[in-house]
Amino acid sequence: MASFKTDLYQRLLLFAVFLPITGVMCFSELFFIKEPHDVTVMRRDAVVLDCQAHGEAPIGIRWLKNGVVLTESERVYLLTNGSLFISEVESRKDKSDEGFYQCLAQNKYGSILSQKARLTIASLSTFTQQPSSIMVIEGSVARFTCKITATPPPIITWEFNRVTLPLATERITVLPSGILQIQGVERTDSGSYRCVATNIASRRRSSEAMLTVTLLSPRVPQRPRIIAGPQNLTVAVHSTALLECMATGNPRPLISWSRADHKSIDVHKTKVLGNGNLLISDVKPQHAGIYYCRATTPGTRNYTIAAANITVLAPPSLVEWPESVTRPRAGTARFVCVAEGFPTPQITWLKNGEPVHSNGRIKMYNSKLVINQIIPEDDGIYQCEAENEQGSVLAMARLIVVMSDNRPSAPRNVRADTVSSSAILLAWERPMYNSDKVIAYSVHYMKAEGLNNEEYQIVIGNDTTRYIIDDLEAGRNYTFYIVAYMPMGASRMSDHVIQRTFEDVPLRAPELSLTSRSPTDIQVSWQPLSHKLSRGRVSAYRLSYRTSTDETLTQLELSGHKTHHLLEGLQPDTTYLLRVAAATSVGWGEPSAWTSHRTPKTSSTKVPLAPELQLESLNCTTVVLRWHLPAGSGTGLQGYKLSYHEERQPEEPPTQIPPHHRQHTIGGLDPRKKYHVKLLAYSLMGDGYQADQTISTPGCVSVRDRLVPPPPPPHHVYAHSNSSSSVFLHWARPAFTSGQTVNYTVRCNPVGLQNASLVLYLQTATQSLMVSDLDPNTNYEFAVRLHVDQLSSPWSPVVYQTTLPEAPTRAPVGLKVTLIEGDTALVSWKPPDEPNIAVTHYTILYASRRAWAAGEWQILQREGSVTMALLENLKSGQVYLVKVSASNQMGDGPFSPAAELSVRDGHASRTHGSTHATAFSDSFYHLDQRSMTGIVVGVSIALTCIIICVLILACRSKSRKSSTAKSIRQAGGQTPPTAVRMANESQAESVEVMMPMMRDNFIDAKGGTNLIINSYGPVKHTTEKKRMKRWNFCKRDDKGVKKVSSPSYSYHQGAVLLCYTETSPQHPPSSLQGLFGPTGGDSEGSHSSEGSHETGDSGRYSHDDTEATNLSLGVGSRPASLQGESEASDEVTEKEPMVEVTETTLQQQEMIEPHPV
Repeated sequence: MASFKTDLYQRLLLFAVFLPITGVMCFSELFFIKEPHDVTVMRRDAVVLDCQAHGEAPIGIRWLKNGVVLTESERVYLLTNGSLFISEVESRKDKSDEGFYQCLAQNKYGSILSQKARLTIASLSTFTQQPSSIMVIEGSVARFTCKITATPPPIITWEFNRVTLPLATERITVLPSGILQIQGVERTDSGSYRCVATNIASRRRSSEAMLTVTLLSPRVPQRPRIIAGPQNLTVAVHSTALLECMATGNPRPLISWSRADHKSIDVHKTKVLGNGNLLISDVKPQHAGIYYCRATTPGTRNYTIAAANITVLAPPSLVEWPESVTRPRAGTARFVCVAEGFPTPQITWLKNGEPVHSNGRIKMYNSKLVINQIIPEDDGIYQCEAENEQGSVLAMARLIVVMSDNRPSAPRNVRADTVSSSAILLAWERPMYNSDKVIAYSVHYMKAEGLNNEEYQIVIGNDTTRYIIDDLEAGRNYTFYIVAYMPMGASRMSDHVIQRTFEDVPLRAPELSLTSRSPTDIQVSWQPLSHKLSRGRVSAYRLSYRTSTDETLTQLELSGHKTHHLLEGLQPDTTYLLRVAAATSVGWGEPSAWTSHRTPKTSSTKVPLAPELQLESLNCTTVVLRWHLPAGSGTGLQGYKLSYHEERQPEEPPTQIPPHHRQHTIGGLDPRKKYHVKLLAYSLMGDGYQADQTISTPGCVSVRDRLVPPPPPPHHVYAHSNSSSSVFLHWARPAFTSGQTVNYTVRCNPVGLQNASLVLYLQTATQSLMVSDLDPNTNYEFAVRLHVDQLSSPWSPVVYQTTLPEAPTRAPVGLKVTLIEGDTALVSWKPPDEPNIAVTHYTILYASRRAWAAGEWQILQREGSVTMALLENLKSGQVYLVKVSASNQMGDGPFSPAAELSVRDGHASRTHGSTHATAFSDSFYHLDQRSMTGIVVGVSIALTCIIICVLILACRSKSRKSSTAKSIRQAGGQTPPTAVRMANESQAESVEVMMPMMRDNFIDAKGGTNLIINSYGPVKHTTEKKRMKRWNFCKRDDKGVKKVSSPSYSYHQGAVLLCYTETSPQHPPSSLQGLFGPTGGDSEGSHSSEGSHETGDSGRYSHDDTEATNLSLGVGSRPASLQGESEASDEVTEKEPMVEVTETTLQQQEMIEPHPV
């Protein structure tokens, strides 16, 4: 449509005319002192509805009931102060006083309307749910329910054997909602129960229900189970919310409550009724949210969860009020009214108590009322009414229109002549008075038929009195009038003239819908063209069709009032091409594109008939399909196949639709495009008959297309996760008149989605939506778009929400337990092997076998990012069981199979896990599994060094021709008992073994600390000169030890080097077995190495935990019998550093002895 021209005249007009003459005036000429309020009364009672107004007299008062002026009578009449008196309230169907009442006050300045007050007659209906008889086991729980509809809400009590029960005892709880709970049922509880509902209207008793208590049988432990969980609630602000939670289990579970958003529950407004029901009094908006009820078995981590959402309704409250204004004639007035509440209040504008209707001059959007081209009749009192289901609130402001004394008269002799199907020539004469002061004219026009049509305005200069208005619709009647402007005001409107545009050929052809009821026919149907597309009255249709292989064309001319035609006598299993054209009195329009349809095959099997399909464009990018099957076609139905494609584009593969669906939404289409849609039903007998239909998407209207702005997007979009697969969305609707139909498109996709075809578009007419079938623990983005009157708003700001995770279904893996000190063990594990599962914390249960038999587990918890824990204060001589589970806010996962840990005297340990046994050997803490290559290389080097030592021993034995015995055994070798006893007595005997060379600042590569760990615990650093330690592998006299030089060896982590000393031959080795010791001694060493290897990746523990038990094995701690030898051999150790250690004690010897696993 035409828009304002940006020329000199428009600038002068905007500067001179739209400038307010005076400021905002304070309006106080009329207002209410008292307004009516909601009231509930008994039938035949008297009631007074207050209304008292203040302002300049005289003030007239009228009452409205349900929007209609109330007629006074002897029973219903006004009091002297304006209040309404009803002497005897009636509740008959044909004569009921129930309804909404408002009073209307009026004086010379205008009229104002009060807030709505609802009159309700008290009532008590019959029970909608009666209590049912139940049978329970002694010691369990019992629950009875009754429901009744009443106004006001009734008080519900219960009777046992017709004797009233107390509302609350140690075992019995009566909830305000009408639920009776009995905990720990006893045999004396057997009997009849009934509920009693009472309000001001009446009192009713329900039918009786029997409770039968059976004998107590031996009860086995049971996991907690919630038998009556909380339900979603919608409550009004300042009311009471009750969330029920009743659970059973053995032992009796404990009930706890929490919020999904981790906010604390308001302790001042909440209390627990009975065994775990949550009661929130004086509900406020901040109490809204999702609440979790958790039933937990005492002393364990076994629990179950139920959730419910509380929605708090709030009545409207004004955030911004309209202000009174003074404006000149032809000026512009703007009133703003912003309200909040839940649901979002609807804004209605009133003028002098009557609703304001939108038209070309008056527009309502964005909670604003804008009045353009003000005329004297616009003077009055305007009210903004914000209303939702919880109530209403009003605010008022006055518009004062100022008139100029020497304004021009209205333009004269307005004439209109039709030029074409889209243009009309408008002409007029100048005003009779003050025409020399006119600086511009404004031409106003709108459609003559229909309500709430938009008015368009064009500003032109004062040098012409003719103007052609184009871009009109063909075959339409339009209304025109002219206004003359001067610098300080405007004239009255000229007389209105009506003129009709010429007809034209149709702009396009109708959309075809094709179905077959048999193999030899096609039912062709179409929708009538809109007036904008027909450009006049359609007088005829022309239907053309042919087969896809034959050029012979058949044409049929049909009457203009027909919308369907049946083609018969066609060939089965043949593709036909069809098109249609429409004509007006001017001529034929362009025919539609060819639409293909294949007639069904001739078959003896009965397949589903074609669905009756309806297509509707919700907006410029979305089409809704609705269909239903003809009678008798639903037998054996398996589903539907839907395919659609843009005209002249290849057809896409069909989409499968479940058989119970009767509606489908196609989103993400292009505006102003034609699409072909095909739908068929299929059953076990095969594919059914196909329905073909075409539809064109409308254009997305922009600001350039219309003078009115596009609607604003929905605001206050709020999303919260309802479960692991659903998210609840809610948003606020921008302010529009209540008569406008609004629908919304919701866009949903995972954050970071690359494939645009996977974006989900959902349609709804409400302001909330539950989006389901989502992936758990996935972050989604949501946006909402509004559609009204073919106008589409921009997308709302994107909101992000992550779906709740599912509770873990698998246990942690790789559980390993290792004794690192005498009374401390390290537990390590890996997270459960399942995707999209968030772990917030781990629970570690451990107990000795004796405590396990008594059910006394000790509990540790660690955050989800920690995969290890220390078990402290373990008792020697005990076997411990350890298991771990993963948990998140949705629940606990299963526990892993228990691993065993043996804590023996002398700090020996052994573990038996479900998958691996793990223990520390008396060697160093080894690398993890990821360092397997390094370990293999190290072991290879160690074996090479051992072979070299064997060769050197053999060579030296031959050269010296002595019978020196070369006996080298591994650390796990068995020492004769005599040697052990001598070592315990003198502490002076030792064996000699060369250890790998290392620096003073050696750091354990995997332990995360600078400690060296062996079976005694951490080894402290020493600043003394490095010395070689000697290890005794067999019984020998220290005085017979002769020190020899040994070559230095580079250190390889994970390798052990052995060197020798020459002694007098006692038992010369006869083979390699004599050199390395018995084969049985190697089994423990292999087991220890493997165990250390298995736990290497999770064997980290705190440096602080080990410092307290630090044991030094340095030189300073050696016995005196070895000190002298150390000093005497300084020269030797200068070149070849040695480290000396004491003889292994009896307990140490036991620790390195092999034990069967």
